[in-house]
Amino acid sequence: MTIAIEVADLVVHRGSRPVLHGLTCAIEAGSITGLLGPSGSGKTTLMRAVVGVQVVRSGTVTVLGHPAGHTALRRQIGYLTQAPSVYADLTVRENARYFASLYGLGAAEADAAVRDVGLAGAAKQLVGDLSGGQRSRASLACAIVSKPKVLILDEPTVGQDPVLRDELWAQFRGLAEAGSTVLVSSHVMDEANRCDRLLLIREGLLIADDTPSAVKAAAGTDDLDQAFLTLIRRREAVPA
Repeated sequence: MTIAIEVADLVVHRGSRPVLHGLTCAIEAGSITGLLGPSGSGKTTLMRAVVGVQVVRSGTVTVLGHPAGHTALRRQIGYLTQAPSVYADLTVRENARYFASLYGLGAAEADAAVRDVGLAGAAKQLVGDLSGGQRSRASLACAIVSKPKVLILDEPTVGQDPVLRDELWAQFRGLAEAGSTVLVSSHVMDEANRCDRLLLIREGLLIADDTPSAVKAAAGTDDLDQAFLTLIRRREAVPA
């Protein structure tokens, strides 16, 4: 097994408030790992730490053998933030082609990324005129245009219809099968079943780190929502 992302004893504070409490995990290369937990649990903070844009109190994050944020990783990581990160005064196609140019890629790769996220029909529209869901897809096209070795996706399917969600997950699976390591956050537990491994986080602590089937087996249920609740309650019942 080859490890693409390794997090060791990661501690992050926001001001005086601790956000991550000594979190440790390892993510296998060529896999899809789901990062799940309620709002404010630390999911985005962990993703920012992996990308290398988060100030950390202590601990280490290693990506593809380099410290997170290392210059050698700039062309190796794709990052989709929760807020769309594209230019509103450019068209979908122009955005994709601009980001492709940053990687030395051409129009063909940019147009393929636009098609892959289901925006071929809106390629000539200004991003500022798109719906929220379409803007998110435009951002995703820019994140995947280089077929990065590590793809960090923060809530990529929020606001998307079920058919498109299914198509996007097929795209994520295709990227993983081609060798990319995908870390994706979600609030939707049925999406968790599509992942190879799950990281369940609550209040900055890692509640579970295992395959979906193993997480459900450990909780004694076939329902991931119920499994998450069971594991949380078990942890809360343990005396400090």
